[in-house]
Amino acid sequence: MALLAPQLSRWFNSVKLCSFVKATQVTKHSARPGTALVASFSAQALVSSDTCFLQGKIKTHRTLLSWNSFQSANTNRKKSSAESTRLPSVSEQQEKTPTLESELPLEELDDLPPLSPLQPVSEEKAIQIAAHALLPLSSFTLADYVDHSKTLQKLVQLGVDLSKIEKHPDVANLLLRLDFEKDIKQILLFLKDLGLEDNQLGPFLTKNYAIFSEDLENLKTRVAYLQSKNFSKTDIARMVKNAPFLLSFSVERLDNRLGFFQKELELNVKKTRDLVVRLPRLLTGSLEPVKENIKVFNTRVFKIKERHLFLVYLGKAQYDPAKPNYVSLEKFASFPDEVFCKEIAKASVNDFEKFLKTL
Repeated sequence: MALLAPQLSRWFNSVKLCSFVKATQVTKHSARPGTALVASFSAQALVSSDTCFLQGKIKTHRTLLSWNSFQSANTNRKKSSAESTRLPSVSEQQEKTPTLESELPLEELDDLPPLSPLQPVSEEKAIQIAAHALLPLSSFTLADYVDHSKTLQKLVQLGVDLSKIEKHPDVANLLLRLDFEKDIKQILLFLKDLGLEDNQLGPFLTKNYAIFSEDLENLKTRVAYLQSKNFSKTDIARMVKNAPFLLSFSVERLDNRLGFFQKELELNVKKTRDLVVRLPRLLTGSLEPVKENIKVFNTRVFKIKERHLFLVYLGKAQYDPAKPNYVSLEKFASFPDEVFCKEIAKASVNDFEKFLKTL
């Protein structure tokens, strides 16, 4: 029996080592594929695998406790043996047993499973863990999404003012759905081909944010139309810079605008082209003020001066539409004297004629 205890001890050590190696090999071949699949499913899979791993460690710990108790009993029996037949003690045998830190091959250490999320973390390591802000489900500002959107980050780098774009919810939602490489980069290259510099892209896109919803082929068609009207590349680049919404106008609208100015101002083709190159916003702005001014250019300058001085005399020369008692230039220049005196000057025609004699 004295010889049986050491043999049993060696046998249990062999079994323990074999079980440890097999557990390591199983972990090597099964843990890695599981890790690759966790990100594709849910967090429950990660918790389940960690729970199994934790349960395995608890079972192993219980087995080691039982084995240590058995070794302690053997130690007490061996103390009564003679010195000449003394065998290695349990502690010496444990020192010879391979441990995770000492005798386990380095390649096996690389294949050990990762620590469980349930493993305690020290305060020093907890401070080093980067905590990323959660993506808000809804917000009134695009600033909350910049850290999560590469598209918004690229636009900010270009100089786009997101605070102005976010005032238009439809456009803001569109930007969040667009991919920079697939949807925006091609428009930027198109604008650069037109002649816009890098430092001009930001201000342009801040104003004409609607260009992101335009089809690239339509934009090219509008540029081709301007080229067909003998606008040079330099002319087109200047017009696009000073009137960012120009490219958002269809070919039909551009053609109607050019025809309007050529007809109303009685200009030839070259003069019409020179006019819109200098003032490209004539093609994109409202035509009502232009029509009103055209009527005032067609009125005798002397007559306009007489009426203006009469209104100044009465204290009613107010031409700011944002203020009360606004005097429309169209009515001011086109009304006959009777209507002008009654509706605008609020005076009689005799009063107006007497005032003219004082000039």
